[in-house]
Amino acid sequence: MRSFIAYILLAAIMLPTLSPWGTIAYFKLNREYIAKVLCENRKRPELHCDGKCYLAKKLKQQQEKQDKETSEKVHNMPVIQLFTPEPYFYHFEPETRMFRELVSFFHQLPFYSAPVGKLLRPPKR
Repeated sequence: MRSFIAYILLAAIMLPTLSPWGTIAYFKLNREYIAKVLCENRKRPELHCDGKCYLAKKLKQQQEKQDKETSEKVHNMPVIQLFTPEPYFYHFEPETRMFRELVSFFHQLPFYSAPVGKLLRPPKR
């Protein structure tokens, strides 16, 4: 019983996507009748339309109908807002720091003298 219900639900979901295929199958089964009675170009056999104009018109009608239904569904869909975040406010104010004592740093590098006198002498012979 559950599988039967599952197949019915699956068919109901798939029906809108299979609708153009049903129109094409109807056209294939009734091609002669459509070409003789319903075709717009039946008076001009040199075009070799054979009812393709009727098929194109029906497929276009179905597509427009489906687009219209989809746009109506989207337009009429209620918007559910789950939460509203509070806006964030940032205040950037300059900080002023006051030291109680005047801070002074003193650093002295030791004096360095390179042994230049020994390196710059010409070699002895």
